Amino acid sequence: MEFWDIYDSDKKPTGRTMKRNDWCLKDGEYHLTVLGAVVRPDGKYLITKRAMDKAWAPGWWEISGGAAMAGESSQEAVVREIREETGLDVSGAAGGYVFTYHRENPGEGDNYFVDVYRFVMDFEEKDVTAQREETTAFMLADRTQIEAFAAEGIFLHYDSIKQVFE
Repeated sequence: MEFWDIYDSDKKPTGRTMKRNDWCLKDGEYHLTVLGAVVRPDGKYLITKRAMDKAWAPGWWEISGGAAMAGESSQEAVVREIREETGLDVSGAAGGYVFTYHRENPGEGDNYFVDVYRFVMDFEEKDVTAQREETTAFMLADRTQIEAFAAEGIFLHYDSIKQVFE
């Protein structure tokens, strides 16, 4: 069973944990998620298409990410999530943390911080191994293509993370 750390409104661990997806957070409590944009030197971003059996946003395009596990740092979480979802190891890549945003969902018990990263590394499509449980496809997209998916309303979190593509 997965556990997530609970953070306070200053993004400091409280020392308490919650079970994964057990939406029990009170106002002022958060869990931590991460998103990691991977871009090649030629400006192409690796994006993945969410599996159609996902409960939330099936078939939408996104960058890799997920929840940080209890005891795991933000950096460790983003490296793990990118590796799990794409097979790429960004631990030695240029770049890193860019910014944090947060979401409040009063009454839902699901408040969260999102640490957003951008990694620059040279890789080929053959180096990518999409995690079939999570994704149905991947592509190398430039900023214009990502903006077009966002305009169609099929790029997850775009309004919150668009500065990572600048």
